[in-house]
Amino acid sequence: MSSVVIYPAIDIRGGKCVRLIQGDYNQETVYNENPLEVAKAWESQGAKWIHLVDLDGAKAGYPVNDKLIGEIAKSVQVPVQLGGGLRTEKDVDHVLSLGVSRVILGTAAIENRDFVNRVLAKHGDKVAIGLDARDGYVATRGWLETSAVKADELAVELAREGARTFIFTDISRDGMMSGPNVEAIVHLAKVSGQTVIASGGVSQYDDLKRLVQYASEGVGGAIVGKALYTGSIKLEEAQSLV
Repeated sequence: MSSVVIYPAIDIRGGKCVRLIQGDYNQETVYNENPLEVAKAWESQGAKWIHLVDLDGAKAGYPVNDKLIGEIAKSVQVPVQLGGGLRTEKDVDHVLSLGVSRVILGTAAIENRDFVNRVLAKHGDKVAIGLDARDGYVATRGWLETSAVKADELAVELAREGARTFIFTDISRDGMMSGPNVEAIVHLAKVSGQTVIASGGVSQYDDLKRLVQYASEGVGGAIVGKALYTGSIKLEEAQSLV
């Protein structure tokens, strides 16, 4: 088993596989008309997990591309995790019933802590907390708003409630191909005592090598998006590094 899991990212908007720059819905690139084909391609290249984001759902506040997400979950043998618009227990139960292996709660972690605590109590390891930070503070609603809550303090609190996996994004790095904020990722793993998956900015093999150095300190994965689609990282080669 590799020490750091690489999660190829498939961001879905309007039923297509796209990428946004820093979460800006006006800066969209369509990479493939068929996200299901993309998921199968990543699986064939050795992906151990697939990372799905329902961008329409993140904006709407409820799952929008759930039918397609269910098709993807059933069509690949590897587990999939999903984020974007999961803000009620009913929606969480719904996407898990579609075959999604892990749900990612983001905005809700700030805005509805009772809900998050209930979902953690009910689903445990099937829940990851997405902490998207701008200057250390958590951003919500598809990064459209920044809260007054510090990411590391929230991680400590949620770990007490049973959170075992965090996905940390430094928004300033996302889609910019500038490398992940390794210091912040390692800090979050240390203070929370839990696994942290790096997201945003992984753009070259050296970024993965840096993260692997901290596998024993709780860095458990890296979500890679744009770099895979532009070809600056080849998944098969990346797998050999982790």
